[in-house]
Amino acid sequence: MDKPLAINLMGPTASGKTALAIELRKHLPVELINVDSTQVYCQLNIGSAKPDADILARVPHRLLDIRDPAQSYSAADFLADARREMADICASGRIPLLVGGSMMYFKVLLEGLSRLPAANQQIRDTLELRAQRDGWPSLYEQLAEVDPQTASRLHPNHSHRIQRALEVYLVTGTPMSALQTESVGGLSKDYNFRQISLIPQNRKLLHKRIEQRFQSMMELGFVREVEQLYNRGDLHINLPAIRAVGYRQLWNYWAGEYSLEDAVKKGVVATRQLAKRQMTWLRNWSGATTINIDNEKEFFSIKEICKQSLQVLK
Repeated sequence: MDKPLAINLMGPTASGKTALAIELRKHLPVELINVDSTQVYCQLNIGSAKPDADILARVPHRLLDIRDPAQSYSAADFLADARREMADICASGRIPLLVGGSMMYFKVLLEGLSRLPAANQQIRDTLELRAQRDGWPSLYEQLAEVDPQTASRLHPNHSHRIQRALEVYLVTGTPMSALQTESVGGLSKDYNFRQISLIPQNRKLLHKRIEQRFQSMMELGFVREVEQLYNRGDLHINLPAIRAVGYRQLWNYWAGEYSLEDAVKKGVVATRQLAKRQMTWLRNWSGATTINIDNEKEFFSIKEICKQSLQVLK
């Protein structure tokens, strides 16, 4: 029998992925699965650009609001959850449509998990103390020496990933990038994946959209949302949920480290940097059909992009 169809819809932040997925659902028998590492968390709504309640009532998204911010959610968790949800959707006679910008999740979905060692809390604590003393850029420099391939994919302030990469090296004596060449558990053999990547050509236009969206989030109450998280008392800056782009900067505002104006500026810059990393992933992504989503002056309409997408999926 032919393998069941699954669709990956990828793109950088603020490229219109969710709007396109909703439009595609009008034409195809699809069910949406979230592939955004921030939207998996409850209470992270405005800053993660999570669809509002009205949209979710009409177009349910699976793997949304499945973790408390005090908990972690890993790529391994995503693979297990996505496997289950995709099987359930296919059993109902419909097509999984996986939508988001967390490119590591898409990679794990297709290729599986690398054979990395389990967490070593003692080493993690040692690295955390060093970071508090010397700063994460200092540990990034060490990572660049022992594993330049992994370091090239990270920002010097990507604390969680730098910590994990150094931990793997210190436990095994082997760079994480070398261990990641052997992966198991991916779904590429189980499904016929059709992949679409939305690529804006006009970077200035994307930056403008990012800034406009961040300002819109502020008007919707993003500051108050982070204040409520800050006042919970059981959350801290090193949790993956709080380190998310935008949340980290406004958390530091509530901690008294930034003015609100500076937090917003830093949040916009961090979002641009995220989009740049996502674009780097997408430009080197194999097996995806690229759709240009802008012209010289503005982004094309969602309906126009939908027409192009449907042609790709025929």
